[in-house]
Amino acid sequence: MAFEQQAEEYARRRAAALAMGGEAKLRQRKEEGILNARERVARLVDPGTFLEAGLFATSIRPEMRDRSPADGKITGYGRLDGREVAIVSNDFTVMGASSSTVNTAKVGRVKRTATARGLPMVFLGESTGARMPDTMGAAGVGAGDRPTQYRRMRETPWVSAVLGHCYGSSSWYAALADFVVMRKGAITAVSSVKLTSMAISEAVDPEALGGWRLHTEVTGMVDLAVDTDEEALDAVRRFLSYLPSHHLEAPPRRPVPEGSGAEAHRILDLLPESRTQVYDVRKILALIYDRDSVFELKPRFGKSIVTALARLDGRSVGIVASNPIAKGGAIDPESCEKVVSFLVLCDSFNIPLVFMVDQPGFLIGVEGERKGAIGRVMNWMNALSLVTVPKISVVMRKSYGQAVLNMGGGGNADEVACWFSAEVNFMDPRSAVPIVHGVQEADDPERFRTLLAEMQRGTSAYDAAAVNAAHAVISPVETRDYLARMLEIHEMRLSDGVGEHLMRTWPTSY
Repeated sequence: MAFEQQAEEYARRRAAALAMGGEAKLRQRKEEGILNARERVARLVDPGTFLEAGLFATSIRPEMRDRSPADGKITGYGRLDGREVAIVSNDFTVMGASSSTVNTAKVGRVKRTATARGLPMVFLGESTGARMPDTMGAAGVGAGDRPTQYRRMRETPWVSAVLGHCYGSSSWYAALADFVVMRKGAITAVSSVKLTSMAISEAVDPEALGGWRLHTEVTGMVDLAVDTDEEALDAVRRFLSYLPSHHLEAPPRRPVPEGSGAEAHRILDLLPESRTQVYDVRKILALIYDRDSVFELKPRFGKSIVTALARLDGRSVGIVASNPIAKGGAIDPESCEKVVSFLVLCDSFNIPLVFMVDQPGFLIGVEGERKGAIGRVMNWMNALSLVTVPKISVVMRKSYGQAVLNMGGGGNADEVACWFSAEVNFMDPRSAVPIVHGVQEADDPERFRTLLAEMQRGTSAYDAAAVNAAHAVISPVETRDYLARMLEIHEMRLSDGVGEHLMRTWPTSY
């Protein structure tokens, strides 16, 4: 065949592969305001940087080759803010982006490259699950040799965007990811609505099966829900901006936005003097960390604690902050699960941790025990003991009970500072008086006040500093400067900013 004919054939085959599922299906998506798989890639990466791997792949079945451009999964490499990433974008217009022998091999190849070369891995999910009849029978489902297909060793960050109906591999990779963003209206579950309805012989509501409220509020698998594909892709880019490309380098430094910390004096206006008066800690965090840098994860799950990535003086940090506006800051089992997941993330990718503490202890009760509160609390302590990145704890107003240790006290942080407003105790003194002495305030107010004063003795910030339980007492307005200096002191110089990663195999979902 002459070169001219070969060039014509190449152009034809390339155009057919890029046409995806055809003009009609692409037009329908556009009318619905949903990006197609290639538009998602183009929106995500720096312009002109995507290099596709596997463009000319097709179904392994000869009769399906002309109907399976790229075999329904677009794979390759691009740059985000100049850094290389590996990408899988599921093309729902081609056989529902169902998983097959060929496209599974494509996905496996870019995953191996990402791991070997230190590239973050991005999954843009939307798929119907395994392709039938390809996977029917023992040869289809039982053959093959991929024992590490779903192994996470956290060599590089994994990010997943749930952007449509996600079953099978798309849901698996969401569960395995370090960060999951979900477009409202998308669904992710083990099996499709149709298959689930058949299995249980009743109609199933898609949102109840796997909608964004379920996964942001109940399962906690999804970190962030957004309204559009564009917002989801922007969130992927923002999340990765805080992380290194791989586990053997420190996170990137960024310029400090003008005006960062300029309003720290307002902390005293936002922090109530009464121990029992609630407030939203996110307003205080915004005054301490670099302007507009606080990026909260799982805001609708375990609400009594805020977990967020942020920057302080341009340096990536992970924040674990009590939030009294929810349950008075009492720590429930969901909050424990959320914090453990966050500790693993930060330690795996060399991000120092800052605890901002104002908690009355763990939320006790029958419901919490049924959710495994004891195990969740100890999972947290186990994870905290395995953290090898710097840990700094700041007690803002109060810290009680076992949770004092969970939030960095008792030697569980490299540095502990108390605001001059802080109180550290085994429990709320008002609760301790009736338990220890059997005296109720309503029955004997004078006796109660006397005993309360005894229970409050030795609990101030200065008492904590006197026994070296706190290493500094600071004004709230000094917090930004104190943390910035401490992070400089505790920089991991001997290892080039890299921790030991003792939790690299900790489950991403449990």
